[in-house]
Amino acid sequence: MSDLKITLIQSDLHWENKAENLKMLSQKIEAITEATDLIILPEMFSTGFSMQPEKLAETMSGETVKWMQEEAKKKNAVITGSFICGEKGKHFNRLVWMKPDGTYNIYDKRHLFSMGDENNHYTSGSGRIIEEIKGWKICPLICYDLRFPVYARNSKTNPYDLLIYVANWPERRAHPWKTLLLARAIENQAYVAGVNRVGTDANELYYSGDSAMINYKGEIMSKIPSEKEFTETITLSYAELQEFRKQFPALNDADDFELRDTN
Repeated sequence: MSDLKITLIQSDLHWENKAENLKMLSQKIEAITEATDLIILPEMFSTGFSMQPEKLAETMSGETVKWMQEEAKKKNAVITGSFICGEKGKHFNRLVWMKPDGTYNIYDKRHLFSMGDENNHYTSGSGRIIEEIKGWKICPLICYDLRFPVYARNSKTNPYDLLIYVANWPERRAHPWKTLLLARAIENQAYVAGVNRVGTDANELYYSGDSAMINYKGEIMSKIPSEKEFTETITLSYAELQEFRKQFPALNDADDFELRDTN
């Protein structure tokens, strides 16, 4: 299995301004000079973490999805991140897994942040997705999902190799963010990518970023600084991952369980 190149984009966001965010992110993506297989953007990258979906929601044929299709094609890479989607009278914090050929899959955020009123504006999703690039299996999740380890638990029957969290995670809770990313990597014996925004939003919440690429042993591989916009491309080794799992096969002793939709 070949190695995987992943690009993490830690960026500030223009509050509820789709045009400016897409323009800014296009420039950051264009500035990626080396080949990459996957580009990861923050949660609600086109608006910021807004509780006004009635004003900001788009359909799957809207501007943001079309933009993702164009950028994925230009870079010949998968692009992922979440946006505000409206569908059949409901609103979703929806992650799009956009492939270079314009096809995509979606994941709707399962765990809505009730302390931020997200559950009163958005509808919870009902299941994970496992995507594939170059034979790698990848599980993308969103922000608050990080606090629920059962939902992210790796499976013995259908294991993933890389776990992703896209986020708008405030600096005042940075310690849990950094700690739980490490925990998810160690307990699931998988690479973990956490991509968070920086800057201050209209609710006066400050974001320090603290985006990171972590290996299957819980070691930080990336060099992304806190509190700054930064783009980094990192190479992941499939051979090293499989060798570690072979030498320390803890997943073989994991408990069997089944996730059930509670909606």
